[in-house]
Amino acid sequence: MVDGRQHCESTRTSNKRLAQKIFDVRRAEIHEGRFISLLKSHAPDLENYGRQYIDSRTDLHPNTKRRYECSKKALDAFFGKARLPNISEARLEEFKSARLREGAHAAGVNRDLAFLRLVLRKARRERYIVQNPLDGTDLFLNERKGRIQAHIFSVEEEQRVLAVAGGYLKVLILLLVDAGLRVGKEALPLKWKDLDLTNEVVHVRESKTLAGIRSIPLTERLRTQLVRWRHMTGPECSEFVFFYPLNPSKHLQKVPKSWARALKKAGIRYTRIYDLRATFSTRLNAVGIQQVIVDQLLGHSGGLAQTYTKAVEEIRRDAIVKLNAFVNAQPSGETSSRDPNAWVN
Repeated sequence: MVDGRQHCESTRTSNKRLAQKIFDVRRAEIHEGRFISLLKSHAPDLENYGRQYIDSRTDLHPNTKRRYECSKKALDAFFGKARLPNISEARLEEFKSARLREGAHAAGVNRDLAFLRLVLRKARRERYIVQNPLDGTDLFLNERKGRIQAHIFSVEEEQRVLAVAGGYLKVLILLLVDAGLRVGKEALPLKWKDLDLTNEVVHVRESKTLAGIRSIPLTERLRTQLVRWRHMTGPECSEFVFFYPLNPSKHLQKVPKSWARALKKAGIRYTRIYDLRATFSTRLNAVGIQQVIVDQLLGHSGGLAQTYTKAVEEIRRDAIVKLNAFVNAQPSGETSSRDPNAWVN
């Protein structure tokens, strides 16, 4: 019986034992959706089916939807009106080669393949294809070879940067290195109402993913700098912690010049400001904090371990206390910047 209908087929043998083996194989194919006779006729093309898939996913975060749209555009440009059963491993290898020749990085190609894998999984469930060539990981590229390695700041390097950082930059650096906030998505759009300086907690209410919505205890030095910055600016000037001086109704989008200038003054080779977040993660690992707690403080979406291990406030605060002790235990060589009241460095 297949989908409530009887299907008749001869095993073409008079050997009962062999016939039973053939019957068992056929039942396994039906169970796994690999039985050719189960496939629907007139399979749709990838371009239209990909559009249907995105439109059907009403649960997608706007950022994820934009990522899928970019991948769909790249797939449509290569496969065109190719029908779903014609997307083979050989064609996927050609797609990867074409994308790399265009200048795409391995991570970008893998995002395209990951989107296609989701589309093909849906196509298999709906019996348009027998197998999904992307169900394994063999066709995905190795991202680590071309990935930029994060520069982990030593405490001495951090102190040198803080010594020359003035105004908002000093506060921003500490938010990244002591709280692990994402620069563009979480730190720069931060509002004063998101800061509970009495209970020493920062609440991230908008983030890259749902896992990014979290609360992070403040270190002693971060709270001190936030209090100082609040006295200098505060909600009276703008609802944002980092606002444009000429337009307080908007928050800063990027700080490349101020960051590069501070690194140059501190005598440190240029590195991404995002690496301060990686420094936060590395230091938590160094003081023995469990990875699941580190992931929750970073706002990473994880697997079952993170789903079922919810860090309570006491555990998170203990992690920050250990981080604070780690930083305070290092030799201090920090000096104050020339003008701590200046808006920019």
